[in-house]
Amino acid sequence: MRDKLTKSDVKKIEEEIEYRKLVVRKEAIEAVKEARAHGDLSENFEYHAAKKDKNKNESRIRYLERMLKTAIIVDDSSKDDEVGINNTVELYMEDDDEIETYRLVTSVRGSSIQGLISIDSPLGKAILGHKLNDRVYIQVNNNFGYYAIIKKIINTQNDENDELRKF
Repeated sequence: MRDKLTKSDVKKIEEEIEYRKLVVRKEAIEAVKEARAHGDLSENFEYHAAKKDKNKNESRIRYLERMLKTAIIVDDSSKDDEVGINNTVELYMEDDDEIETYRLVTSVRGSSIQGLISIDSPLGKAILGHKLNDRVYIQVNNNFGYYAIIKKIINTQNDENDELRKF
């Protein structure tokens, strides 16, 4: 699957790759060397843990590089009265009679626990591009869906503190 990324997502990924290659990789190699010096490798827990950390870092680098190669770059700009990427949206959930607040982000930043909803999620797909007071149907699966009304659109900018999702 090709990830949809904004220019700021690409920048964050490139920064993480550089950090992992220049800092984390060096530290991991040193940790392996130091643990290896402790003697018998078959019963050396520190050595196995250091190797595992080193391999995890290398795996993350490969994952991020592959993500960049296959990414689709999307524009994160939108009209003031339209739901777009990085907008915070207040939705009136008809079934629950409640108002819920979400921020629409790309899939690499999505975290429903933090209220960051991916543009690839059913909710994200349903509200993207809609306007204030639009009633939208959120199709969860073939058998279930629900209605929500867009009550407020706040044009929030990309938050530099947003973290990329881990795997």
